[in-house]
Amino acid sequence: MTRKPARMYREIEGQVYTRREYMGGVPNCRIAQFDVGNLKESFPLQLSLHVEQAAQVRDIALEAARISAVRVLEASAPNQFHLKVRRYPHQILREHKMATGAGADRISDGMRRAFGKPVGHAVRAQIGAPLLTVYTTVANLDIAKEALRKASHKLPVPTRVEIIRPVAAAASAPA
Repeated sequence: MTRKPARMYREIEGQVYTRREYMGGVPNCRIAQFDVGNLKESFPLQLSLHVEQAAQVRDIALEAARISAVRVLEASAPNQFHLKVRRYPHQILREHKMATGAGADRISDGMRRAFGKPVGHAVRAQIGAPLLTVYTTVANLDIAKEALRKASHKLPVPTRVEIIRPVAAAASAPA
């Protein structure tokens, strides 16, 4: 069976479906690492990728965004960043797999009792929710912004980058 397109799961509708103990056969979460880069050093600058619309973001899209950002950061600023995935995909997506083809009308029940089987995970992101955060130095600000811009192309919703300047730089900046 082919995977259904992501646009089927983008809209937030219905009740949250997260209780794994009551369902069988839930696939594993596709996000390989939630913290990447230099985890021991504390960096003065923080950039976050925020969602501008309420939507569900699949774990596959979040992993693709993470990989895209890490590639840019590793190439230009190795060991001078810490990337963190801020949301865990708790929402479990279901799919009603209907039989198609010749003779399917004798096998399939159509949409009767179409609860669906678990096929993946998603993050329910509300407006303004941060998905990815990069901690880095002031010298690598442009590289981090470019990394988050490229990561945003992998996500199904419009996003914006929010920069939190260091305390010392904000105090010495002219008004």
